[in-house]
Amino acid sequence: MDKASLIIPCRNEEKYIKLCLESLIKNDYPDKYKEILVIDALSSDNTRKIVSKIAKKISYIKMIDNPEIYTPFAFNIGIKHSKGKHIILINAHSVYPVNYISSLVHYQNKLNADNVGGIFKPKSLNKNRKTNAILKVLSNKLGVGNAHFRTGIKVNEPKIVDTAAFGCYRREVFDRIGYFDERLARNQDIEFNKRLMKNRGKTYLIPGIECYYYVRESFKEIAVNNFQNGFWVILTSVLTKNPNSLSLRHFVPLIFLLSLIVPVIFSFFYFYLIFLSIISFILYNFVIMKESFNLSDSETGFINLIKTFYILHFSYGTGSLLSFFYLFKKLIFNKKNEKYILFL
Repeated sequence: MDKASLIIPCRNEEKYIKLCLESLIKNDYPDKYKEILVIDALSSDNTRKIVSKIAKKISYIKMIDNPEIYTPFAFNIGIKHSKGKHIILINAHSVYPVNYISSLVHYQNKLNADNVGGIFKPKSLNKNRKTNAILKVLSNKLGVGNAHFRTGIKVNEPKIVDTAAFGCYRREVFDRIGYFDERLARNQDIEFNKRLMKNRGKTYLIPGIECYYYVRESFKEIAVNNFQNGFWVILTSVLTKNPNSLSLRHFVPLIFLLSLIVPVIFSFFYFYLIFLSIISFILYNFVIMKESFNLSDSETGFINLIKTFYILHFSYGTGSLLSFFYLFKKLIFNKKNEKYILFL
């Protein structure tokens, strides 16, 4: 049996890290063949105390500092310190089924795959109508696009996909195509998997492997997180000099937002163009209301679903749009040495 190294980037995860570690400790993969590396970005809450307490009892858990703070640094630090043949990236916000590690390793060997991953299903610490609505939207195609690792797939067998969240990689993959791009505060895993595909590597999604990630439970948190995700869509394409480092779904909110704004601007020259914005807005609302009606029940509420869709799409699209102004500012002032990393 081959050793599996689990790498967990984290920062201020006191609410979730214990749940995450306990689920991994309970995994049926033999203890002597696994190691868990918690790469902590100098947490200021109780995260470090929690991890240290658990690590004193479990010999294969180790905490390593990440002074650079951001996730791609954590991934690379973990990979370089790890000893396993199988490198499994772990989300600190998540809990994992008892057969998670063994299933990933099994399918990686069976398929001779460079990367395998499972389905990430949303979960919340607190149950109420608002969080229930957020959970439904974050696993809905209209909410998150065709990201199969979020929405699931209808087939019962492994499927080749463009990316899989927090996958299980063969160690030799990193020798072959390099490490995670440390310029990218977001999207580093997506860019890496796209790079892997470009180099003829294969990523498989295994529908039978499911784990749960804890979502942000307020509309404000959803808005902030998705604004940052949207902001990094454009920066990722610019920094990698490759629009194909992401998928079309990542640009859809920006395209929709532009369909509202651009016709309004040009309507100052030709008034009737404003009707293109009106039509786009009406069609959007029709689709959102129809889907919200289909998803609505007594535990979510129609209005909460509409709010979630709106916040998800508009915050993401606004982030992408404002990243153009940021890039324009850098072009004008020519701040070559300024870091692109703005958000954690």
